[in-house]
Amino acid sequence: MVWIPSGSFLMGSETGTPDERPVRRVEIDGFWMERTEVTNRAFAEFVERTSYVTVAERTPAPEDFPGVPEENLVPGALVFTPPAGPVDYDDPTLWWRYVPGACWRHPLGPDSDLEGLDDHPVVQVAYEDALAYARWRGWDLPTEAEWEYAARGGLREAIYPWGTLRHPAGPAPANIWQGPFPTENTALDGFAGTAPVGRFPANAWGLRDMAGNVWEWCRDWYAPDSYRRGVRRNPTGPSRSFDPQEPGVPKRVMRGGSYLCSDAYCRGFRVAARMKTSPDTGLCHLGFRCVFRPRR
Repeated sequence: MVWIPSGSFLMGSETGTPDERPVRRVEIDGFWMERTEVTNRAFAEFVERTSYVTVAERTPAPEDFPGVPEENLVPGALVFTPPAGPVDYDDPTLWWRYVPGACWRHPLGPDSDLEGLDDHPVVQVAYEDALAYARWRGWDLPTEAEWEYAARGGLREAIYPWGTLRHPAGPAPANIWQGPFPTENTALDGFAGTAPVGRFPANAWGLRDMAGNVWEWCRDWYAPDSYRRGVRRNPTGPSRSFDPQEPGVPKRVMRGGSYLCSDAYCRGFRVAARMKTSPDTGLCHLGFRCVFRPRR
């Protein structure tokens, strides 16, 4: 793990999406954070020692999905499927589909596996799966404020974990989408999917993959106006979730962007970028890393 020193920072962005505003000064006590995202190797050890079964491997309960025919309630998860032609960016269902049998062992569906992927980030883990792993280690998931503070690496006006320039000199700074999204990924950074953790340059505090590769779960419930209220020291987010696009579906925050993020689409690899998803959802571009907080 990497020690993240106590300090304060300006959280959010006045030039990003509305839910990144207003920018506010937040104080964070020091904590430890994993240098990289949790790998398939590490998660496999957890499963082997605890016999844990992830959400994507369980049969969905009928009461949780009223109106869905029972024959459709089968274990699985969401997998990115490139469409054939141009799409409406407002409709992500055009490139996501529920694949029976998709889970952390088979991240792209039952015909996929983890051969050669031991050092890649584990994906297709729901929020409770990530939290179960963290607690098994005696750790936790980062709050949204802790995550952004760590991603900035002490850089006062950083837009990305590496600074303010989108295309810095030197090697590719992160594993993200290159080419027209979502139809063609040219993989100029060397990876069309996940990359081994730690493959790209670290930020100023030694953290790897704080942009791209896979999104990372945070502890906070999502609310679009959470920056307008709440405490300014070690904030933990709202007490409940509200997403105006889906008022009846609770959402947790995820941060950092993924190999599916592009300049033309979500730009989730910015340090202030926020994204939300249902906590019971597994996704092929969503993983996590853990933190440890000394007693405060």
